[in-house]
Amino acid sequence: MKKFILKSSFYLLLILLALEVIVRVFHLYTEDPPRFIDELGVEKRVPGNRGNSVTGNRNQNFSAFVINDFGFNSHREFNPSRDAFDVAIIGDSFIEGFHQDIQNSIGAKIEEKLPGVTAYKMGYAGYDLANQLHLINAYKVQFQLIDKIIIYLNYESDLNRNIYEPNHQRIKMLSSNLFRLRDNIKLLSYGSKIGVLETVKDLVAAKGKKEEKGGYKTNVVLPDPEELLKKNQLRLDNFKSLIGLYGFDKSKTAILLDSRKTSDEFLKYCRDEGIEIIDFADTFSESAKPTTLIYDRHWNDHGRSIIAGEIVTFITNGKEKTP
Repeated sequence: MKKFILKSSFYLLLILLALEVIVRVFHLYTEDPPRFIDELGVEKRVPGNRGNSVTGNRNQNFSAFVINDFGFNSHREFNPSRDAFDVAIIGDSFIEGFHQDIQNSIGAKIEEKLPGVTAYKMGYAGYDLANQLHLINAYKVQFQLIDKIIIYLNYESDLNRNIYEPNHQRIKMLSSNLFRLRDNIKLLSYGSKIGVLETVKDLVAAKGKKEEKGGYKTNVVLPDPEELLKKNQLRLDNFKSLIGLYGFDKSKTAILLDSRKTSDEFLKYCRDEGIEIIDFADTFSESAKPTTLIYDRHWNDHGRSIIAGEIVTFITNGKEKTP
């Protein structure tokens, strides 16, 4: 029996080593650049990291990322000036764009369509409106040089708090020995990516429930109209509190959103307050081609081209109005 256990353990070790080699050779694992909270309390990626993000079970999406000196995945450094027409696009993982090569990102697409315009992309997985407005406020000197600011808002998940607080606990957890082990053993990284280690991750993170896959954080639609009305009112109140606390320059800032997933009350408030909306609902719904990845709800290349086109239209119209 002892001999059988020793042999089984030996062969199991050989199998695991072989799988580790396969995962590394075919680069089936994804790379997640480390995160940190800077001296101004802004959560971002550690500058200087380069690598490849892999989505899907068999390299269905393989894309290069570059973390610039400002801490975001971008094809250029953040260096706004008064001499150029600068645009900042801020958002969560949809703007971060790990699902597409950095040279073909939304920012690069905008610059290709509008020569002379510089597009700075500042996306970070998990950002909500509190994160975004805190970022703008923390670096207000730099953002004063920006001509247009576009904030991507996922209405159903980005308005659940009325003040920003740095998530030191998450940074600490992601820097723990367990997560370092996962990143160094690529088989574990791959297993985590395809969901094999989901149960273990939930136990370690002490989660009460699973988060929805795909990065598009949505809430379950409440059947009770009164409860839904209360939730929408809370989101609107949080929005008012956030812009009152951190500021919101209506002269150069617009909110990028999908009106199909946004309450009429919120849209009406923005219209009444003169807050510009870039709504991509119609162009997405009318598209003959898919706008999201087949295994993920993030935008695919076609979807990102549509988003870039909507932003280009907004910028162009704004420049035409400028005296």
